[in-house]
Amino acid sequence: MITSQHPIGSGFGATTTAAEVLDGIDLTGRHVLVTGGYSGIGLETTRALVAAGAQVVVPARRRKVAEEALAGLAGVETDELDLADLDSVAAFADRRLDVGRGFDAVIDSAGVMACPETRVGPGWELQFATNHLGHFALVNRLAPLLNEGARVVSVSSGAHRRTAIRWEDPHFATGYDRWDAYGQSKTANVLFAVHLDAIAQDRGVRAFALHPGGILTPLQRHLSREEQVEMGWIDEDGNQIADWFKTPEQGAATQTWAAFSPQLDGKGGVFLQDCEIAEVTEDGGGVAAHAVDREQAERLWDFSVRLTGVDGFRS
Repeated sequence: MITSQHPIGSGFGATTTAAEVLDGIDLTGRHVLVTGGYSGIGLETTRALVAAGAQVVVPARRRKVAEEALAGLAGVETDELDLADLDSVAAFADRRLDVGRGFDAVIDSAGVMACPETRVGPGWELQFATNHLGHFALVNRLAPLLNEGARVVSVSSGAHRRTAIRWEDPHFATGYDRWDAYGQSKTANVLFAVHLDAIAQDRGVRAFALHPGGILTPLQRHLSREEQVEMGWIDEDGNQIADWFKTPEQGAATQTWAAFSPQLDGKGGVFLQDCEIAEVTEDGGGVAAHAVDREQAERLWDFSVRLTGVDGFRS
């Protein structure tokens, strides 16, 4: 069943926090995977889930850093995972398959933004490789562990509006623009959820993509202070001055809502924003039509299968 890309009147909004989304929801016995769950909005997501009773697995490229950030949180397990390295993705997935415990939600919250031109693997552009291909391979490899009723949450960005998939040059071989590369990876995050939902709902798995909102987190690590001052985000001393930024607790709300809100039961394959299903719009806000195009979503899936060699939902 195709879910309409229109608001449902959730009653939540831009200032809702992850804890408020989960108020009254008991996650005892639920098992969740949160990539990037030790930093920024991922960390706030982990905290909210644990407070509601969930057991959370947080894989990390910097496992020691993750352990330090998560110290004192009961019910959290860390593991090693580098999303830019498909061998690391396979090894992590194999360890989870050996454990054998199913997941009730997978939240793909990790990512890189506007980094210098970097190549990984066979020359793949880093942002597309990390933000999309790594998560694509991860979720496909974990397909046998997704419980009936599980949700896969793909964290995108409003930057998806910047560009559709650049089929003629997806890895920027002819000239690199770090923001276009980021925007393409975020479009890929949405298209991934669109097609995953289409092919996985028969086994009881649904998928969502979302824009968490603007939040100042370590995601901005590749932006200099001067750049952020010029964009009006911070002042010369590094203090936030833009009043439209969310707090990390608010930024974590939409992905937490996507993972466990009963308001989304029976729904999937849609783009969310501010704890609501967004409208398709052409001029800012909401979701761009190119990111929820079902033909483009299937084309990206097939392309990703060729690159990663993994297709856990159609094999």
